[in-house]
Amino acid sequence: MGKPVNDKHVLVIPFPAQGHMIPLLDLTQQLAISGLTITILVTPKNLPILSPLLASHSSIQTLLLPFPSHPSIPAGAENTKDMPATSFFTMMPVLGQLHDPLVHWFNTHPSPPCAVISDIFLGWTHRLATELGVRRFVFSPSGAFALSIIYSLWREMPKRTNHDNQTEVISFPKLPNAPKFNWRSVSTIYQSYVEGDPDSEFVKQGFWDDMASWGLVINTFTELEKVYLDHLRAELGHDRIWGVGPLHLLADESSSEPKQRGGASSVSVPELMTWLDSCEDRKVVYICFGSQAVLTNSQMAALASALEKSRVRFVWSVKNPTRGTGNSDKDGVIPVGFENRVEDRGRVIKGWAPQVSILNHRAVGAFLTHCGWNSVFEAVVAGVPMLAWPMRADQFSNATLLVDYFKVATKVCEGPQTVPDSTELARHFVELLSENRVEREKAMELRNAAVKAIKDGGSSARDLEKLVQQIEELEIQSN
Repeated sequence: MGKPVNDKHVLVIPFPAQGHMIPLLDLTQQLAISGLTITILVTPKNLPILSPLLASHSSIQTLLLPFPSHPSIPAGAENTKDMPATSFFTMMPVLGQLHDPLVHWFNTHPSPPCAVISDIFLGWTHRLATELGVRRFVFSPSGAFALSIIYSLWREMPKRTNHDNQTEVISFPKLPNAPKFNWRSVSTIYQSYVEGDPDSEFVKQGFWDDMASWGLVINTFTELEKVYLDHLRAELGHDRIWGVGPLHLLADESSSEPKQRGGASSVSVPELMTWLDSCEDRKVVYICFGSQAVLTNSQMAALASALEKSRVRFVWSVKNPTRGTGNSDKDGVIPVGFENRVEDRGRVIKGWAPQVSILNHRAVGAFLTHCGWNSVFEAVVAGVPMLAWPMRADQFSNATLLVDYFKVATKVCEGPQTVPDSTELARHFVELLSENRVEREKAMELRNAAVKAIKDGGSSARDLEKLVQQIEELEIQSN
């Protein structure tokens, strides 16, 4: 049971992508438990994602607004999981059309919010909050390192000397450890920017508005990224920055039963757990590339071949191709006969997988991942070492943290089109499942730090308390 509901009202605005919505909803659950009154803005087709949260917390209300139409977004699509990976750039200005309906709702509400908590991709809500005389808190589903790089890009606006050279190096000398990346590893949203284009200018202004917002909540914890949290405090010029992660672990701690995160599984969870129960400890590879990436058929073939060559046990979650997105309609195909050939030692899941349950099973000893931050955190909390295959967005910076800084992962491939060498990949599978790997030892150290952070008195528990206290002290500002 949470605290009694108080009169402090918060409007939560998620960005409609699984990797963004789920951690913000986990944060929302913690705010509701703390006694705050919550309204979540949601469009009709994203409402089912909220069902478990709404069922558990009667203090949470929804503001249901129609999804704005746009010629570049397929009819009926309201979440990026149903669109190509490039849809993020288009989605940001489209959602800006919700500004006027929100102003109307706010002005006619008997007890309007004193704060807005909204995703990093919804920078326009800073101007909305300012107009309404309330505080806006940015929520970052990415870590502090990735966010530091994103903010640096939009603040400094670096340009390539040769636009066609994707291997040209871009440096970030103002960041701790002065990281460097190839241009192909830099945010595709930033690379899509075209000076003077209305949508591009809207996106740029959104990130500038993020940096001007009153507070920043990050799904990370101090022991993991203290140096980058401190960097953000120095760059933004204030201390209203809270590391409250791992949020999914907080959510699990608050719940009496495991949740299906992001939707129902496409497999029988008890059946899958029974199969894992039959496996030896730490001898299964789990493979998943998140809710957005669809592998090309060449990549599918190489990965399948690596699994056959390695003879390891595995669980492979395959995203179904997104309809209406061009070539990807034909991609993501499992090679003919593969499932029959490996049925004695592998399971293929088509669609959403119960990832948290899988990673926390004693049999799972390695995770081949695209390095999305939610997946990274779920592996960290489970103490599972990783094989990194970053593809886009913040995944390259996340991989750098995992491989170079924390030594809990090995990079095996990179990029959305690169096809790995199946023999090399097979070797990585076998090696990471071997005993006494340094990655496994380091992963357990991070796991212990993550668990400690969310316990009473831990860094994330304290930051969450401070965040709630700040909200409780807010008053609506006069315009």
